[in-house]
Amino acid sequence: MPARPQGVLRRQPSREPSARTYARALPIVPVRARGLTIEGADGRRYLDCLSGAGALALGHNHPVVLEAIRKVLDSGAPLNALGLATPVKDAFTTELFRTLPPGLADRARVRFCGPAGGDALETASALVRAATGRSGLIRFPGAVHEGPAGRLTAGSLHTSGDASHAPTTCPPRPNGHDRTSRVGRGQEAERLAPWTESAPDPAASAGPLAAGVIVEPVEGGDGVIPAPGGWLRRMRQLTADHSVPLIVDETRTGVGRTGTFWAVEHSGVTPDVMVLSEAIGGSLPLSVVVYRDALGTGSPGADGGPFRGNQLAMAAGTATLAHVRENRLAERAAALGARMLGRLGCLAAEFSCVGQVRGTGLMIGVELVDPEGGEPASGPEPRSGPGAGAARPEEGPASGGGAGTVPGRMRGSEGLGGPAARELACAVRRECLRRGLIVGLGGRHGSVVRLLPPLTITDEQAAAVLDRLADAIRVVSARGCRSTAAVRFTP
Repeated sequence: MPARPQGVLRRQPSREPSARTYARALPIVPVRARGLTIEGADGRRYLDCLSGAGALALGHNHPVVLEAIRKVLDSGAPLNALGLATPVKDAFTTELFRTLPPGLADRARVRFCGPAGGDALETASALVRAATGRSGLIRFPGAVHEGPAGRLTAGSLHTSGDASHAPTTCPPRPNGHDRTSRVGRGQEAERLAPWTESAPDPAASAGPLAAGVIVEPVEGGDGVIPAPGGWLRRMRQLTADHSVPLIVDETRTGVGRTGTFWAVEHSGVTPDVMVLSEAIGGSLPLSVVVYRDALGTGSPGADGGPFRGNQLAMAAGTATLAHVRENRLAERAAALGARMLGRLGCLAAEFSCVGQVRGTGLMIGVELVDPEGGEPASGPEPRSGPGAGAARPEEGPASGGGAGTVPGRMRGSEGLGGPAARELACAVRRECLRRGLIVGLGGRHGSVVRLLPPLTITDEQAAAVLDRLADAIRVVSARGCRSTAAVRFTP
């Protein structure tokens, strides 16, 4: 007899750490799922706009994914083949190369890694270090790759060259602000300019050139902050001028999520290295690093661990990549995402607790702010950028395509300053769950409601998602900030 849901929920706290983020926030026991829908053990149905933190490009148990998995199981093929060549691996690699950005596909190599995105990032880091003979990396605060597996540590702008500690530089936030904005990201690029432009001879600089620069086209964990296309193009120019490899982390943004197959395509930039994970495995663990062949050192390098040959994940990934490509789901995500952003912009105009509404494609963030708190003086000046208006084509991650932000009243801590309201965001998430809608939270203060629906979501389902979210915000807004802490979820 299956376990009762309350029994499962009651036993979990005594068996797992208290930091069970999703389990604490979403006290449900899923037993069946299909597409956007999850059914709990208690019979309730939910619209899942978390999608495995964005890993389920086609939603739960898509038929093409299940069929691909069954074929491998029925064939008797090994489920784990390490790094050996197999028909399943060859099919995955062929399909992956079909989707790569122009300028990279015809001179790319792929390295299979351990199953997680952190494994791929460590592999990419080791790759550029071996290729350049340097040790330091530059990354930007707030990104998912900020310290993968706890191994990347902050250092100075000029890297020390101590390979054993693999220093990573973190350019400071402009204006003393702890958030990235379109304005801030542009200023950070300019702050890198003197470093790159003044030291063609590494021996003449305050420290050696970095082994690579790591960027995310959209910072997902930091509250869905799209990188402006001009900023990415500037980073590409600076890194290319001084032979510093540009690494683009597409862990959360790839496979059509942002309205192009890979989010970096919005800017027209061709990176040297791409870190790919999550959605490329078709809901199963898989990660790879794609890189320009000129970066290959000829040495075997790290073996990538025992799980780099997961045949089920490769088969599921091939089916997912092909389905997204053949059915033009990236274009569909761009169009539907633009409409959803437009409607969410009405919420920003209606409710004072809704700050910025931003995103691109089906990667959307709605920030909750304290309507009584005002704006801090340290925030950047209001202008084009997240929360300041719709992105101009030359500024956003895409030239059109529904990318950008929708202004409320120029509020929000992620881009323009303003008191983030984590309690309000948590209350909205609870009210959404009561209405059968699963959403995530992001941002450093946990104040951004994130919508990551599968690319297969229908217009009717998208309308239902927005209706439930709007109703949840309406209820929480009516209570006000001070009453949200008393809200409790009752299954």
